[in-house]
Amino acid sequence: MTEESTSTHEARTDAGNEDDEGVVRRDRFSGGPARSFLSSLAADVRIFEADLAVDRAHVVMLAEQGIIEDDVTGEILAGLEAVETEGHEALPDGEDVHEAIETAVIERVGPDGGKMHTARSRNDEVAACIRYRLREDVLETVETTLTLRESLLAVAAENVQTVMPGYTHLQPAQPTTVSHWALAYEGAIARDTARLLEAYGRINESPLGGAAFAGTPFDIDRERTAELLGFDSVVENSMDASSSRDFLLETVQTLSTHATTLSGLAEDVIVFANRGFVDLSDDYSSTSSIMPQKKNPDTLELVRAVSGDAAGAVQGLTTTLKGLPRAYNRDLQRATTHAWDCVDDVTEASEVAAGAVATADWNEAILAEAAGEGFSTATGVADLLATNGLPFRTAHEIVATAAEELEAGEDAPDLEAIDAAVENVLGEPLEAYVDPGAVEDILEPATSVASRDSLGGPAPDAVEEQLESAREALAADRDELEATAAALEAARETLDEEVDAYV
Repeated sequence: MTEESTSTHEARTDAGNEDDEGVVRRDRFSGGPARSFLSSLAADVRIFEADLAVDRAHVVMLAEQGIIEDDVTGEILAGLEAVETEGHEALPDGEDVHEAIETAVIERVGPDGGKMHTARSRNDEVAACIRYRLREDVLETVETTLTLRESLLAVAAENVQTVMPGYTHLQPAQPTTVSHWALAYEGAIARDTARLLEAYGRINESPLGGAAFAGTPFDIDRERTAELLGFDSVVENSMDASSSRDFLLETVQTLSTHATTLSGLAEDVIVFANRGFVDLSDDYSSTSSIMPQKKNPDTLELVRAVSGDAAGAVQGLTTTLKGLPRAYNRDLQRATTHAWDCVDDVTEASEVAAGAVATADWNEAILAEAAGEGFSTATGVADLLATNGLPFRTAHEIVATAAEELEAGEDAPDLEAIDAAVENVLGEPLEAYVDPGAVEDILEPATSVASRDSLGGPAPDAVEEQLESAREALAADRDELEATAAALEAARETLDEEVDAYV
């Protein structure tokens, strides 16, 4: 053993006489005024369990490949078990959780504990840990989207005939139903689910074995570690594996999209609560510290605000990643927190939105009264005239003429006013073109809704078809989520069995 190697050996074993970090990196880089600025150990509690899993899979693979001895493998794996039992808070000081865990193992095993880091770098190690943890977080978010969709479908099923006002530009536009409204959000959130599952597929690729960025001369089996960790495949190029974070950016962008959907849903319900259309449960409301009569939709206001946080995470992460050269750069240490904060905030917001929707009460009488406000059946009258042979633009002019004659406080013209408008525009009475009784019927919001039975429309039959297809899509997504979770659990069990064979 050379003098240098002897001093290295002493530095790695005499942990009680120097900073613990010296066990792994020696004195030169173990301290200094920037130590706390460099360290991510506290924040790394998030990936503590992931790191232990990655360590175990890597060590098992090294043993299977004959790179480290079986007895050393058993000692290292036993050391990792002890580290897990004591928890993150018991780790020695270090630059990050990866270094601290390795130091803790070396303290227990001796110099051979350092063999756990053979054929890898912290670069591919941390990338694997991030992916390992993030995929579980994303699956939790997917679960909340499914729960929210179930809540919306329940509302839709109960309110197929519940007429309500529909708006464009926040102005009364056409009558619709609560069911049609709920299904509109269910469809958007179904796409959010799909985007999250697609992002999961790109998260669930193993970078382990890419080493610092240029691979390793050791005869490793990257596919084996991927299998033990439940990854579907490997990120083949070693530089790409260790340094790329596009999976983080895609995930945060997808979460931001879902948060934007949630924000729109929250805004609608807040407005509806203001109008008395819906009563939120007390569990999802609050009151004023000074005005005891108040019932405020505070939870949904916070759901609405989360979209801003998520958009900020996209911007922060994008700016951090912009212009980074290949391969690894320490900037990436700051990138991950954007993803953790975003996935936590959006998942919680999605869960709260689901609960608020599921427990809300819809006020049918108030909704029905408001459904005809602002002559919202005007388009239905124009459509009826057009289906009886008039050019739609002519029908549009007739109805607009009738609307212009409305007096203050009137929501819709009566049959006589429409007859006068037809006479004014065409020089003939209404009955020359359409049965006046049919016009009188279509002025009613419920009849107007029932007439719009095109694919995806609000008519009860059309809504029932939408409900059926939405339920089928939800069931398929639920099956995919359960199969994905089961695959991860099976991989954990396999890894445990392999570890048990050495310990």
